[in-house]
Amino acid sequence: MNINKIILMGRLTADPELRMSQSNIPNIRFSIAVNRRFTRQGEPQADFFSCVAFRSQAEFVSKYFKKGSPIIVFGSVQIDTWTDKNGVEHRSPNIMVDEVQFGESKSSSSRSFDNADEPKKESDAYSNALDNEFFADIKDIEGELPF
Repeated sequence: MNINKIILMGRLTADPELRMSQSNIPNIRFSIAVNRRFTRQGEPQADFFSCVAFRSQAEFVSKYFKKGSPIIVFGSVQIDTWTDKNGVEHRSPNIMVDEVQFGESKSSSSRSFDNADEPKKESDAYSNALDNEFFADIKDIEGELPF
């Protein structure tokens, strides 16, 4: 059994810019800052994640988000590896975006790209994520999560 899913909620660090690939596929790279729940004195208070979206998700991010916008990203982690001109190997994690939602404050509602006409609460996004099929494979016999 293999699981590679990630859910992040943060804010865009810059205005996203839609690009087209050579084969005319819309794509976008953007970075989000995710505040840490707990911090140690002197350490950064946020982690920064590089995200990549294609097609309709890329167009959606380009159209509705800007620097500072709250965003919820559902996707998987992909590690890119390359060797620089000095022969040093580098590794860089990227979040490959499957779905994007508006991230709002607790008092506001959140809308999913797939169900843009149906507002739903931010807390619903998290509870719904726990019910998604990617958790179904790791439930034990009694239907409970093993952690």
